[in-house]
Amino acid sequence: MAVRHKEWHRTDRIGWLRAAVLGANDGIVSTASLVLGVAAADATHGNVMVAGIAGLVAGAMSMAAGEYVSVRSQADSEQAALGLERAELEADDPGERRELTAIYVGRGLDPALAKQVTEQLMAHDALGAHARDELGISETLRARPIQAASASGASFAVGAAMPLLAVAMVSESGLIPVVSVTSLLFLAILGGLAARVGGASVTVGAMRVTFWGALAMGLTAGVGALFGAVA
Repeated sequence: MAVRHKEWHRTDRIGWLRAAVLGANDGIVSTASLVLGVAAADATHGNVMVAGIAGLVAGAMSMAAGEYVSVRSQADSEQAALGLERAELEADDPGERRELTAIYVGRGLDPALAKQVTEQLMAHDALGAHARDELGISETLRARPIQAASASGASFAVGAAMPLLAVAMVSESGLIPVVSVTSLLFLAILGGLAARVGGASVTVGAMRVTFWGALAMGLTAGVGALFGAVA
């Protein structure tokens, strides 16, 4: 009796993982940077909190809207390509079969076998076969605007809430060091987790995200301190 071997791949996670990681990373970096910049300008604890909350709401909506528009455009392009392919199948079925056969031959199949594969796949789902092998559109990697927008906006809000929680729990005097350290820790964890889920190096993922987050927070705090001193 043959043993069935099921392989687990990560390609089905690409769409939502990309949006979620990007959203959470931006939420932490932008909100922590905003909070540190305002705090460095000698603002009160209440003003820092208000600025952070405003940044959370604005950022989450901006991320969701931007992700939706971007992925919606990709989905529209996919639909247009599928519509054109459907019309070509109706107008010239033999030509489309030859085209698909040529694709399989180019990938290494014997011409006779390529023709047989084409006949069987097109008998099962002609449009699906052309979408996958000619256009590169598959169900797994297909654009999903609502899913991407929801994941991006929600993850941004979750990420932004982390430095805001630190702000709420510390006094004005300890705000800058506590927010800086906790935000960098959150970024390292996020980068490592994203790398782990995506199958990449956890250490490299954590270091990459932490470095750019520290740079953004440092620059924003410097600008806040500069303008605070001038004011």
